[in-house]
Amino acid sequence: MWNRRCGAARIERQHPADAQGLGSQARLLGCSFGNRSPSTNHGGFSASRDRDAIADMNRVRTTYVEDPVALGARLRAARADAGLTQIELAFPGCSAGYISRIEGGDRVPSLQVLRELSHRVGVSESFLRTGREATLVGSSELLDAEIALRMGELDRARELYAGALEEVRTDTARSEVLEGLGHIASQEGECREAIDLFEEALRLTGHGPGDRPRLAEALGRTFATLGELAPAIALFRECLEHFEGGDPVQYVRFACLLSYALTDAGDFAEAERIVAKALGRGREVADPYSRSRIYWSQSRLLMERGKSDLAERYALKTLETLRVTEDMYALGHAYQMLATVYLDLGRAQDAAQTLDDGWPLISSSATRLELAHYHIDQARALAALGDKQEAAALAVRALDQLGDALPVDCGRALLLLAEIFRDVGDRARAHELFALAIDRLEADRPTRYLIAAYKGLAQLLKEEGRIEEALDVFEQALHAQERSGVVLA
Repeated sequence: MWNRRCGAARIERQHPADAQGLGSQARLLGCSFGNRSPSTNHGGFSASRDRDAIADMNRVRTTYVEDPVALGARLRAARADAGLTQIELAFPGCSAGYISRIEGGDRVPSLQVLRELSHRVGVSESFLRTGREATLVGSSELLDAEIALRMGELDRARELYAGALEEVRTDTARSEVLEGLGHIASQEGECREAIDLFEEALRLTGHGPGDRPRLAEALGRTFATLGELAPAIALFRECLEHFEGGDPVQYVRFACLLSYALTDAGDFAEAERIVAKALGRGREVADPYSRSRIYWSQSRLLMERGKSDLAERYALKTLETLRVTEDMYALGHAYQMLATVYLDLGRAQDAAQTLDDGWPLISSSATRLELAHYHIDQARALAALGDKQEAAALAVRALDQLGDALPVDCGRALLLLAEIFRDVGDRARAHELFALAIDRLEADRPTRYLIAAYKGLAQLLKEEGRIEEALDVFEQALHAQERSGVVLA
């Protein structure tokens, strides 16, 4: 799915005049709201955990197969080439019925079963998993590095990839190693380093980005994480054109990625056109992931256009479609999207419960930036329910996690802190935080959060009798609204 994800120390370097206000924010949380330390349980929530969901997540979360539908298609073709029926291919622990579900993309086999299947149909394990042969020193080294990466064992993955980098002799092999190192940098929030690695990996392939869809998606997402939407849009559009008339699953994948980037860029009309076309191609496949991507795109687009009631419908469709896949990590992101819709609809209790349900599904596998994004929504729900201290603590935590990435999310966290301090009567601190939020949010396209920050600051100035200054800020809000070309607030 799509998650575009600035810490106080970073802001201090860029805004020395305002640094004391934000830099002392964490200390002020104790004296302004009480001395209770913020809870670290459940990301700031205190409701009971869904232990069955955790068990399900541990059972079905796959870390070595990118596309279960594509794996199933490769297994089916390899079995046919080997002249085997599903019954003939079956063995103890892997029935013909289970093979049928693997080939349909409904199940991902364990590594042990995958190895035995590859042996029986006469292809490599790497080919079944990825569609290409391993090109590192050996397939086991590539597999070990990928598993370590996808399990979040970044130090181990870095060690394996670094060792391989010293041994590889071909550009293709070097490209795969650099891609792996790029994924590590991305997960650690080092987005600029990740982009450099991904771009070099892509250059070494000698082919277009459509020939390496996972690499292309990672590069585009990392551009978007830094708010650099133009190169992300160009990359996704090139991949979309590559799959025009080809693989419908990959077409839907890049159509949805392009629609997400266009939505974030404020080009809603083009995003709607891309989603509509993806809907047409999506009817060609029964892949639940493709369907959920389309529903997710529609929900985000409607939410950004202020149509939260309709966005809820598609968020629920996303959630129910992903239940079929039993992909608990993706399901956790869907819970978060639905909670965001509930927050926009003013249903804070529903949002809090939905975030609580999604937390055990995402917390153990999420990157630092994904956790920051989740903490902001948790903080919004807690603030709406009146728990100002927990909300402020989570917002500060999110700022620490964001680093230099995602100015919009950084601005959202600052805006929330400004609203909290305004509500508890610390107007001077609120004034500083509204100004900081505006500064961050102006670094990206105009959003409803920017309008809210301008309005919040203007209201403070008006209440202080500073009418001319308030009018000036309201005028800036109006200009931002006009720049967006749509109704934001």
